[in-house]
Amino acid sequence: MKEAKIRLCVTQALGVGQTIPLTRDQAHYLFGVIRLKQGAHVLLFNSADGEFLAEVVEAGKRKGALECLEQTRPLQMPPDLWLLFAPIKKARTAFIVEKATELGVARICPVQTRFTNADRIRQDRLQAHALEAAEQCGATYVPEVEDIRRLDAVLANWPEDRQLVFCDESLAGAREMLAAQEGQKKWAILIGPEVGFSNEERAQLSALPFVTKISLGPRILRADTAAVAAITLWQATLGDW
Repeated sequence: MKEAKIRLCVTQALGVGQTIPLTRDQAHYLFGVIRLKQGAHVLLFNSADGEFLAEVVEAGKRKGALECLEQTRPLQMPPDLWLLFAPIKKARTAFIVEKATELGVARICPVQTRFTNADRIRQDRLQAHALEAAEQCGATYVPEVEDIRRLDAVLANWPEDRQLVFCDESLAGAREMLAAQEGQKKWAILIGPEVGFSNEERAQLSALPFVTKISLGPRILRADTAAVAAITLWQATLGDW
């Protein structure tokens, strides 16, 4: 099999013999930055058809095209896990999106809580971070990054068949609590802002029937660290690791 080190996410359908025209930005990246030439090989994926080995058949400064040669991997979906988190500083919010993509989540949902620092995000930029993380980590699926929504509105319309993990620093025994619900397939993880949830939010979450409370250990974690720790714990207990 021919080797390719560059991976690229595209929007077009993929199949053997399919020609994929490149956007101007993609052409600039491949031919202006990476300096690939005609005949070079690239791996393509689109969150639907798996991964394909493709050959550069046209290389220009502002345009180009690739031809799919063979499928290298089928589509591998992540577990049906959502991440809900309160946005923090821009760089650390981007870190959460990148690591959630690498660790394996299906959807990323920024939420506004009582003490969330930001009431708006750049959804397009966060989606781009997710795409770049998927390209770099070998994923064949890019999770959707939603626009920010109020936590109370999200909870008011919560699907009944999805369990929500609420990370509560007052508890212990996280792995045992998750393992006890091994048959549950649809999950979400909720990470609060740097200063935590309000008393009203904690009371509301504790009263909801679809909430599973867990601890992330004896130390208080930063929000970005907590997101990584919670996804890792869930993946190791109920996920596809």
